[in-house]
Amino acid sequence: MRYLVICLLWPLSALAQAPVNQEPVNQGPPNASFSPAFSDQTRAPALPATAVGVEVFARGLEHPWGIAALPDGRFLVTERPGRLRLVGADGAVSPPVAGVPQVDARRQGGLLDVAVGPDFARDRMVWLTYAKRVRGGTVTAAAQGVLAADGSRLDDLREVFVQMPPSPTPLHYGARIVFDGRGHVFITTGEHASDAERRLAQDNATTYGKVIRLAAAGGIPADNPFVGRDGDDAIWSYGHRNVQGAAVDPRSGLLWTVEHGPRGGDELNQPVPGGNHGWPLVSYGIDYDGSPIGTGQPRLEGVEEPVYYWDPVIAPGGMTFYRGDAFGGWRGDLLIGSLNPGALVRLRLDAGRVTGEERLVTDRGRVRDVEETAGGALLLLIDAPDGEILRITPRP
Repeated sequence: MRYLVICLLWPLSALAQAPVNQEPVNQGPPNASFSPAFSDQTRAPALPATAVGVEVFARGLEHPWGIAALPDGRFLVTERPGRLRLVGADGAVSPPVAGVPQVDARRQGGLLDVAVGPDFARDRMVWLTYAKRVRGGTVTAAAQGVLAADGSRLDDLREVFVQMPPSPTPLHYGARIVFDGRGHVFITTGEHASDAERRLAQDNATTYGKVIRLAAAGGIPADNPFVGRDGDDAIWSYGHRNVQGAAVDPRSGLLWTVEHGPRGGDELNQPVPGGNHGWPLVSYGIDYDGSPIGTGQPRLEGVEEPVYYWDPVIAPGGMTFYRGDAFGGWRGDLLIGSLNPGALVRLRLDAGRVTGEERLVTDRGRVRDVEETAGGALLLLIDAPDGEILRITPRP
């Protein structure tokens, strides 16, 4: 009788979504032999498989990188070579939007993320991140501009952030943009990958390997953790490698990020103000040549633990918290694009910990970004020379 009472009190959605066993998603052997710091920090139990329908929503995009929904049902999509497109609710792709900044499109650089400002209905403000060629090298930069009423151009483009110092290496730009709903915007950066530069993720006189927090209206928030201390006033957290996914939990208002590790050690983090997230002192992965990272250990006193990590990697792209009802029982789950091996990764969260994982759409290529539509369907950017947008819907 006690068992029946417990089951009746437990929400049916939780019963439907509970992992059916303790086996993780099939993902191959790890690269490193580290033990997690706590239960389900990696290889959480596999969630029950979800049947989905997959269709091509839009074609003809060259290395699409970021997508953002407009209030009228259209979408802004960036192409890494330096083009911004409007994609209609019917999947029609516009000519390039004029007025975007000039970008450094070498290697991993180019036009990167796009975000619609929190007051778009009033000011039509759009935010972009991109790789910028400057004297001495290349940097992550962010700018905002006003989308014309007909969607043909960006006007009044204004740069709001430029990473420093310049780098000779056109890799690891980070570059996601996310608003917290409280008047702030987060911009992520990378540490440009080279052995000489990765150490700058620990140097708070630079903005390498950081989460940046600005006031959406302009300037530095007075409560940023390094205001009045040693370090760049714009820094929120540090010790990151290459943060290419960021999302704010609509329930708690907390920022979550996902970043690339080397061979193993991709991390899901909840960056804390002033927190050191470890790179390159510690990692749950190893270097590409098999040598250890930093201390050779996965954790260190005073360093924040990742909420979750992957070994082998998923090579994370953009991510979002699911808010809709179309996929029954998914509300509050974290959805992450995987570039390698390529998938949509779904994580179930409970009290700030991962309790289950699912891999979907594993046969369609590199998923660079994820966007939810007003009706609760999902749009996935497939990063390829002949890239496309896939529409994902529940299948009975």
